[in-house]
Amino acid sequence: PSWRPAEPGPAGGQQPWGQPQGPAGPQQAPPPSPYGPQNGRPAGPVSLTSQTLLRQQDDVPRTGWRKFVHKATGGAYNPGLSQAEVEHRALVARVTTPVRGSNRIAVVSLKGGIGKTTTTSCLGLTLAHHRGDRVVAVDANPDAGTLAERLTNVTDVTVRDLLANVGSIRSFTDVSAYTSLAGRLQVLASDQDPALSEAFSEEEYTTVADILARYFNIILTDSGTGLLHSAMSGTLAIADSLVVVGAPSVDGASRASKTLDWLIAHGHEELVARSVAVISSVRPNTGDVDMQVLRDHFAARCRAVIEIPYDPHLVTGGLIDLERIAPTTRRAYLELSAAVADGFALPPLQRAPAPQA
Repeated sequence: PSWRPAEPGPAGGQQPWGQPQGPAGPQQAPPPSPYGPQNGRPAGPVSLTSQTLLRQQDDVPRTGWRKFVHKATGGAYNPGLSQAEVEHRALVARVTTPVRGSNRIAVVSLKGGIGKTTTTSCLGLTLAHHRGDRVVAVDANPDAGTLAERLTNVTDVTVRDLLANVGSIRSFTDVSAYTSLAGRLQVLASDQDPALSEAFSEEEYTTVADILARYFNIILTDSGTGLLHSAMSGTLAIADSLVVVGAPSVDGASRASKTLDWLIAHGHEELVARSVAVISSVRPNTGDVDMQVLRDHFAARCRAVIEIPYDPHLVTGGLIDLERIAPTTRRAYLELSAAVADGFALPPLQRAPAPQA
């Protein structure tokens, strides 16, 4: 062979790979690594990812005259981002706040017809569009809810079918057989037979939520308009955050405020403190309601307050297409998504025991 181990030395020790033995001389420290804190570089080679290999283009304008100038000059001149683009990217960064495990968001309202299901739909679509993880919206309305009709118009497979086959669900593919897709948002429909949807119990909701938590990072629940039905008890018992929907009207706003009162009285004070209030305009604003009074009232009770403007596409009651709603409405739902996602960074909810009846 072209190499062989050295022969044993006089002391019987093995010389390493035939190197001559001799007295040990003074040891010299190895030259410092170019990587390490002393050189302002990571202690080791950086990971080879798109973030480290590709030159970042975060400052390239995507809209307006700035985009035109940047493109016309072949990128030689970059006027930078507009203030609107800077704000948009800041909102998207908040929307993509990481989730620890699975986060359950309940959307509630005491009054029907003020945009609760629309709010759930647009919130879910926006979260799913901007995030890379899995988002699902569940219709827990005991009155044959319309969530799936607004999002996918697929209601032939429902939560009842999932419950009937709980034992066979062992993967994301299995659970996806019971949902439909709206963009990147998964939708679990309620039963369209009022007798069956009314029978949706707290135990059944908890079973469904536990299954979904295995495979989804964010679970949105579109609740019914009452607070006393069985499924609502299950929804509130495990919710991590709350979206309370009201309207810019005397009855719509007072019902939302009474919802908060009821929740506090029934042991959900911390959930209320973490809640996001939505003031949803389902008809054109007449200017009769003092919006500042509304904002101040809910800002004193909730973590954030978001106003959703009137939008003709949304009030038709048909299939929702985010591309067809007004830019101001899309921006409002992005702000709502950011406010909700801010809650993902909060510590786990500490629940007070509900008072005994």
